[in-house]
Formats: sequence, structure tokens, C-alpha cells
Amino acid sequence: MRKISSSSSHSEELNRDREVWVKHYSSNYQILLVGERDFSFSCSLVTLFRSASNICASSLDSYANPSFVCLLACLHNFCIVLLTIFLLKDLLKDDVVTKYSRARSNLKTLKRLGTSLLHGVDATKLKQHPHFHCRRFDRIIFNFPHAGFDCKESDSYLTTHRGLVFGFFRGASHTLRANGEIHVAHKNKAPFCHWNPEELANKCSLVLKQCVAFEKKDYPRYENKRGDGSRCDRTFILGDCSTFRFHVAKELHTENMNGDK
Repeated sequence: MRKISSSSSHSEELNRDREVWVKHYSSNYQILLVGERDFSFSCSLVTLFRSASNICASSLDSYANPSFVCLLACLHNFCIVLLTIFLLKDLLKDDVVTKYSRARSNLKTLKRLGTSLLHGVDATKLKQHPHFHCRRFDRIIFNFPHAGFDCKESDSYLTTHRGLVFGFFRGASHTLRANGEIHVAHKNKAPFCHWNPEELANKCSLVLKQCVAFEKKDYPRYENKRGDGSRCDRTFILGDCSTFRFHVAKELHTENMNGDK
């Protein structure tokens, strides 16, 4: 029996003993979720894992920090309150709760279980985000990326959608640990198949490891929200869709690691 020499070693030993797997994801992995809508996918994972200290869930939408709002409520000087709101108006925007009926409940669960929560994160600019300058992940997940618009899907938006996916791959490839993977859940029928995520990934020195069927039933509580327009809180028909699992070409990973030194 291996001797445990410190409390941190003891904690790591306990984590390994209690490891939980949900499809491709281990409770011991460092996991980044990008482009969350109502945070139901990350909420599904952490509920099954029963902990979330290793998970970072992010969204493009803004979220008003309740503590900051309470602080404003305590201010008695009306002029100070107005000036503060004007200068820090972006911190008071609450798009995620306004758009999604279950977002507040999901965020509450995530916070209680220790999830790192980030809002206003542009999936195409991960490399520039200060939170990711030093942190690396075993899995980075972007479910059903979509550039967003309130009309019928068509090939006319192909360039915009592909630009989003390409920008995500470019930044995420620099945020992986050794042997880490980038996962993109995506619909297989037209016009979505024309986005060709594998081609975009290859341009970022990412290689397709596996393509497996995405099954919503594997993630209880997950709701695939539209995320934009007047029907943003409604789900869309998934149909035939897959999780594309990519990893970084070895030579690029070596280059990235050298650049981090």
C-alpha cells in the first residue's frame, strides 16, 4: 500500500478513488465548457460528478453579480448610485437570466458545487482571456456552436458559422493539456454538415480522433437551447448529431509548451 505523505496527496488519492465517468468525461479531468446557454449541460455534468472544483463553465452572455447589486442597494447617495451604474453598466447586464428561464437555478447549483463561472467570454478569443493565460484543460467542450440570428438556417450564413468554429479551434488548441481533447457537438445534416468542422480543425493543427453519436439522454437536465433571437429559450430538434473529438498534433503541443515557458 502506497504511503500518503501529505494532506494534498490524501485528497488526490480520494479523488481517484471516487472517480466518476459520464461518457467521455471523468470527474478528475480539468474541463472547460464554452458557449454555454442556460448552463444546463455543465449542470448535468457536475450533478453526476457530485462536485465541480475542476470545471470551468463559460458563456458569451452577461450576468449581473448579485453581490454587486446588493452593494448598490446599500448605497444611500443617489448621485453615487447613478454614477456607479453609468460607469459599470456592463457589470449590471443580466442577459443569461433574462434569456433563459432556468439559468438562475442552474447557476446556483454550479456555484454551490464549486464550479468556476465566467460570463461575457468570446469563444473566438480564448487565448486572449486572462483566466486562460496559465490554466490548461483535459477537455474543452463547445456544444452546437452557432453564430446566432433570428431567422431560418441557410447556407448564406455559412461563412459566419465557420468563422466562429475556426476562431474557437484556434484559441482552444493553445489551452489544452498534453493528451487533452477538444469536443464539438454538431448536427450532421445539411446545412450544418457544410461547416466541415474537421477541415477547420486541421487548419489549427488539430486532428480528429473520433466521431461518436451525441445522445441527449446521456446528460440528464441538459436542454439544447437555441440561444438567440425571440425563441432563445426554446430547444431545437437535434436529429442526427455527433461529438467530434479532436486532439492537438504532437509537434504543435511541443511548440505551445515551449512558448509557455
